[in-house]
Amino acid sequence: MRAVVQRVRSANVEIDGRTVARIGPGAVVLLGVAAGDTESDADWLAAKTGRLRIFDDPDGRMNLDIRAAGGEFLVVSQFTLLADCRGGNRPSFIGAAPPDRAAALYERFVAALRADGHRVCTGVFREHMQVSLVNDGPVTIVLDTPPVGA
Repeated sequence: MRAVVQRVRSANVEIDGRTVARIGPGAVVLLGVAAGDTESDADWLAAKTGRLRIFDDPDGRMNLDIRAAGGEFLVVSQFTLLADCRGGNRPSFIGAAPPDRAAALYERFVAALRADGHRVCTGVFREHMQVSLVNDGPVTIVLDTPPVGA
């Protein structure tokens, strides 16, 4: 699994001109599920994401996690994070999980964040979405689950 985590001042998701999710300060998580990812990967990545210390403390240092900063998550599925462009100019998505499997692991990731007490809004899986955000910093972190056996 791959997550791109962006610290934001605000963000929203629209589908066909209708806002389906909106957050204030917090983090947008773009989530890609790879073929071969497991429930353990989703749980591990959710725990790691929820504990990232990417928010400023009173001294201006990135020392707080999202809970301590009073933020919320907006999680959006994005299979294009698994694009392979090594072979040419047209991305290959063969490394992405099939939609049914990806949806289940996306939902597990979201459920794990919520079970840990985080406020979470989501996009809509397999929909064409317009994601708007105000990146704060900018701060953008890429997280990958560890390789099998690591």
